[in-house]
Order: sequence, then structure tokens, then C-alpha cells
Amino acid sequence: MVTPLLAGEWSGNVAIEARFFQHDGLDRRQDNSNYSVSALPEYYHEWNEAADSFTFTPFIRIDSDDSERSHADIRELKWTHVSDSWELDLGISKVFWGVTESQHLVDIINQTDLVENLDGEDKLGQPMVKFSTVRDWGTVDLFLLPGFSERTFPGKNGRLRSIPYVDTDLESYEDSQEQDHIDWAARWSHSFDIWDIGVSHFSGTGRDPILSPTRDTNGNVVLAPFYEQIDQTGLDVQATIDEWLLKLELISRNGIGQRYTASTVGFEYTLVGLFETPHDLGLLAEYLYDERGRNAPGFFEDDLFLGARWVWNDAENTEFLAGVIQDSSSSERTFRLEGSRRVGQSTKLNIEAQFFSNIPDSSSRANFNQEDFVQVELAWYF
Repeated sequence: MVTPLLAGEWSGNVAIEARFFQHDGLDRRQDNSNYSVSALPEYYHEWNEAADSFTFTPFIRIDSDDSERSHADIRELKWTHVSDSWELDLGISKVFWGVTESQHLVDIINQTDLVENLDGEDKLGQPMVKFSTVRDWGTVDLFLLPGFSERTFPGKNGRLRSIPYVDTDLESYEDSQEQDHIDWAARWSHSFDIWDIGVSHFSGTGRDPILSPTRDTNGNVVLAPFYEQIDQTGLDVQATIDEWLLKLELISRNGIGQRYTASTVGFEYTLVGLFETPHDLGLLAEYLYDERGRNAPGFFEDDLFLGARWVWNDAENTEFLAGVIQDSSSSERTFRLEGSRRVGQSTKLNIEAQFFSNIPDSSSRANFNQEDFVQVELAWYF
């Protein structure tokens, strides 16, 4: 007897977004504001008593100023089969690893969609074959990763970018197969008592490109991305003790340069029912370390993150997250604020703000002193 197909369902959101910058950009081609529209629909279909399912999640954004930020991607296009003790995914998908708030060191499967947001939370879809098996001693995930997506970067007219900008037309690879190199990864995870533990390994084309100055065909100085072959072993641990969450992410990675380690360790403590109200207040603290020091390409090499998460627990799902990252050896700081609230039955208001302070002029990130911004997004869900 053939099991009948269940009807597929569409869901997702369409959003409008506005960004406003406090200062003029260092490049005269940059504006102080930009606007965009985006769509993230999802089609889901299941059959065979939900043992088989199909998911299709495309994404598109159209930006008023930055042609590189106007882009489209397939976040998911996969078939999933679920059995009693194993699961198989075939197609394009997204996988998240990690427990810390300020950065996700162990999260390496999907490429970062950097034109979406500087925080690196948005990811491009990744072609994969994923096999998972669940046992009493833990869950094992095995990944075969054919195909590679290059990181997106803001274009010459975009904000929140390096000076000079990254020219993605000048990318190069350590491996002769370039984007066709087949990567692989594996992860073991287990939950017991107060502990949630994950141990992972990735081998293949690094998602974080090395950026080197060069000249384009017009003789202008630009940055060219180079993708090396890496091996990365990661550990993520979270312990839940009453209102405390203790968190650790640790990686060891090697590539063309020497092997290095990086880590993020910290906690979140939640004050439940603050002042006898329905509100919860989470206090966060994390230490971010990168053995490469000032040679690390990002902002985080010896820094302290302090933050607070305020959850109203109201009908509108109002939440706020505020945080600051302070460099331990200088006065360099990064402030960030995120907030969201449902408006009506199907609309959500999201607000973000980020401010950069006292980044030394000698730093390759000095231009971010000009990049303070506020972002407002209104999303309609269906």
C-alpha cells in the first residue's frame, strides 16, 4: 500500500530594513543610510508518516546602494529521511554548532553571509550529505561536503566593510580543485546529568579567507580573498546548574601557518521573575582568546564580553540584548544592542545598533570608528 502524500506548507517572512550611520564613511562612495527588502520563504512537505520530508528555503535581498548586498541564496533544499536510530539529509542545508553568545568558534560547516550582518550569525546554504545516528552513548553526525560557497563581502559602495574593500572577483585557493574540493566533518555530542558536550572535527577549505592587498584591473588597491586548506578540532561544553549556564568553546586549527588555539569561556546567570515581575534578566560574561594575538583577522584576540538579556515574557515576545566587548590591552570597545517585539499577529519589529570606540589608527580595523549604525527591520510572517 502506498502511503499518501501530505499537503505541503509555505511559511516564512518578507521584511523591509533601514540602516542609518552616524558618521560619513571614509570612502566617498559610501552613503550614510541604505534601505533594503528581503524575503525568506520556506516550503515544507512530508510523507511516509513523516519519515520523509522535503524542505526548500530560498533567500533574496535587494539593497538600495550595495550591489554586493543585493544577492540570493538557497539556504535549504534537502530531503530528510528519519528512521528509528538514524537520520539522513541529502541536499543543501544549514548546521549550527556552539554554545557561547559573543562568537561561535566551533561553528564551521556553513559559510558566513557577511553582507547580511557583521555579527556572522547569518549563513549561506551548504551542499551536504549528512548521516546521523543516535545511541545510548551519544549522537554521531557525519558530513560529506561537496561544493564550496565563498564568503560574501560588502562592495565598494557598502558600509561595515574594510578599507580597501574586498574584491570577491580576485579570490584564489590553495587547493587546485578550488570550489570543487570535497570537505568532510564529524561530530559526537551527548547530554547527561548537567552536561551537554560536543566534540567535532572538520577537514577541508577554510571558511575564513586570508585577505591580502593587491591591485584590480584598474590599478586600485583592493583586498583579495585566499582560501586555504585547514583541519580544525573543536570542543563545545555547556553545564546547566540551576539558574547558571557555564559555557566553553575551544578550537585547535592548522593551515598554511602554524597551528593555533582559540577559545571562548563564560557564563549566563538568569534572574527569574525580576523584582516579582514576569520579566527574566540574564547576565552574561565571556572571555575571548586567540593565540595569534594581534595577527588574528577578527576583533577578538584577548577580549572580555559583558552583556544582559532582558526577556519580558509578554504576549508580544519582547526581548532585548545589550553587550560590550572590551579589549584587555587597550581602550578599544564594541557596543551592541538587539531588540525585538511582535506587532500584531504576523508582524515583528527588530532593532539593532552597534558602536565602535577607540580603535587605534594603527589597526587594520580603524575605519570601523566611522561605522556606528542603527538598523530597523519590520518583518511580516506568513
